[in-house]
Formats: sequence, C-alpha cells, structure tokens
Amino acid sequence: MIKNKVFVACDSTNIKKIKKIIKETQNKNIKIGYKFGLELLNSKDGRNFVSSLKNKITFGDYKISDIPNTCSSTIKAVKDLRFNYITIHINSGLEALKASKKVSGQTKLVGVTILTSLDNKALKQIGFSKDVKKVVLHQAKLAHKAKLDAIVCSAREVKIVKKVFKKEIITPGIRFNSRRDDQKRVLSPYEAYKNGADWLVIGRDITKGNIKNNIQKLIKHLDK
Repeated sequence: MIKNKVFVACDSTNIKKIKKIIKETQNKNIKIGYKFGLELLNSKDGRNFVSSLKNKITFGDYKISDIPNTCSSTIKAVKDLRFNYITIHINSGLEALKASKKVSGQTKLVGVTILTSLDNKALKQIGFSKDVKKVVLHQAKLAHKAKLDAIVCSAREVKIVKKVFKKEIITPGIRFNSRRDDQKRVLSPYEAYKNGADWLVIGRDITKGNIKNNIQKLIKHLDK
C-alpha cells in the first residue's frame, strides 16, 4: 500500500522551531516531505539550514516568476541546495517554463497554478475574465506542453487537472476543519486524496500546537 504523502510547510525563520517540526513529524504511516517558502529561503540562516539537511524530501517553494533567462538562472543558482522539488509560476509563460525545465536536472520542476488564496472575485480584480477552474485547466495544459514534473493546484481542481496532466499533483489549502485563515479554496485531507491528489501541503494544522498530536489527527482524518 502506498503511503499518504504530505509536505509539511515550515513557514518560519526560526531554525530551532523548524528542527522541532522535522523531528516531531517523523511517522511511519505517512511519507513526509518539507516545504520551505520565501520566508525561510530569504532569511539569513535559511540557505545554510537547508543545505545541511540530509535524507529528507525537500521542496523549495520559490514560486519563481520572471523572464526565461532569470527563471533558469535562479534554478541554477540554488542547485547546491539539492531540492527534490522547486516551484515556478506557470504564468511565467511557456518559454520560461521550458528554459527552467531544461536546467532543472534531477530536481522536479513544479508549476504553480492559481494560488489557493484567490477566488473568482480576486481573479476579476487582477484582470482575468475566466473563472478559476477554466484558468487552472488552461495552465495545466501549458504545464503538460512544457513537460513539467508536477503541478500545484487546489484540491478542488485536481479532477480537471488530471484530464490533461498525468504527473504528480500537489495540493495546498488543506484544512482539518472549516477554518480557512488566508485561504479561499480549501478541502480536508480525505477529500483531497479522494479527488486524486498525490501530495498534500499542510502547514498550521500540523505545526501549531502539539505537533505529534496533530499528526495523529491527520492519520484519523485519512482513516475513513
């Protein structure tokens, strides 16, 4: 039986706290990886900490978005950190995606669709005329064309993404309960896996409070 796979979002610049998160999330029932976002990656000690990690699945959530040369140069600049996964915004365009994929090597290049903090109203404010699902479907087709290794999307869009993208699907915006915080398009862990997600990204529901207890809560959520 394939283990459920979860990226724990280590959203902090406190190295001591992150070490605690890593130590207390070890569990034989779930395959665990660790997602590091811009907060840590741009901090004074962040790069040194990530480079020191061994035998962990690591996710560099840079959400790169720029011209093709800058995108590919950024990926080359962080190769020494040996990330298993690195994110790039699909909205960077097909040429940037292709250029980045060309230099990503063993690191899986992950295309980011519409952020889970955005909904249809927010998209209209930005200037999109289509609704979220149509934009995400279009982005998934672009990710397929660029031969990306994985996609980040809301668990609500997994089923439509799977129609055109056959590789790994990573879903943030996962909540154990109805609390949304700064997310808009959310689902429970069970619902996300049921829709076909390969990896879940979970932050506060695991890292706030008693981490070991929170991992057990997650296992109960999945044991249905």
